[in-house]
Amino acid sequence: MDRLQTLKVFVAVAEAESFVAGARVAGMSAPSATRGINALEAHLGARLFTRTTRTVRLTDVGRAYLQDVREILWTLQAADEAATGTAAAPVGQLRITCPQEFGRIYITPVLLDFLDRHKGVTADVLMVDRLVNIIEEGFDVALRIGPLPSSGLTAVRVGQVRRVICGAPSYFASHGRPQFLEDLAGHRVVSIAPLNAGHHLRFGNGGTQSVKIEPRLAVSSVAAAIDVARRGWALCQVLSYQIGPDLEAGTLETVLEAEEAEPLPIHLVHAEGRRAPAKIRSFIDFAADRLRQNAILSER
Repeated sequence: MDRLQTLKVFVAVAEAESFVAGARVAGMSAPSATRGINALEAHLGARLFTRTTRTVRLTDVGRAYLQDVREILWTLQAADEAATGTAAAPVGQLRITCPQEFGRIYITPVLLDFLDRHKGVTADVLMVDRLVNIIEEGFDVALRIGPLPSSGLTAVRVGQVRRVICGAPSYFASHGRPQFLEDLAGHRVVSIAPLNAGHHLRFGNGGTQSVKIEPRLAVSSVAAAIDVARRGWALCQVLSYQIGPDLEAGTLETVLEAEEAEPLPIHLVHAEGRRAPAKIRSFIDFAADRLRQNAILSER
């Protein structure tokens, strides 16, 4: 096995955390992949993986080596594309991660249109409400909500969202609309974990001001809380994008806008910078344009 193929096998095994699955991705047998990794470790004089009968995990050396190898492979791919003239043609698998509800409501329709336009691209989307390390977990693009920490990632701002209190018109008709924060004590409010940790609603700059509630109902699902509010049973505090379709349809309305915390920025981030292959550059440009046109996500 040549050195380049060995590096590709190493990345495949690391991402799959399995010699069998990694070998399948690399198009070879598991024994061949194992021999290649063993030869690579012997060449480096360092162990890249810890192996048990059930798991394959990167060592600390392996994690650092994985990042360097990905950089090498990305650079080589960009050079190949530039030399062959394919840099302008988006092709290959695009791996994206984003929050669940944002992915369902906003990313999915954008991605479907993108795939219809670019027949040579396939997509794998992880919709999960946790911060995904796109380098270590092998993703091309991530959608981030909130301030970005200092990193080597390239970020493109596409909008912003607000933390809002919302309710159905039928609720407001029966219970009135709160005009001040202290009015919330007299209203039904669903508490959502972990958004309303300790049954606190966050307001003011940076979310530093809070209102303690005594909810009759606490749930761990944002979607469930929104459904409760949609039924007119109570109010809830969510991010504005999570009720975007309801706001447009008028099934939910927001209150206490003057008390809201500062909006949270939305970015699309990726690791490759100017070396990004066409599939990433094209998707970032396409998605950014579409998301910026959405009134729910636009600057206020």
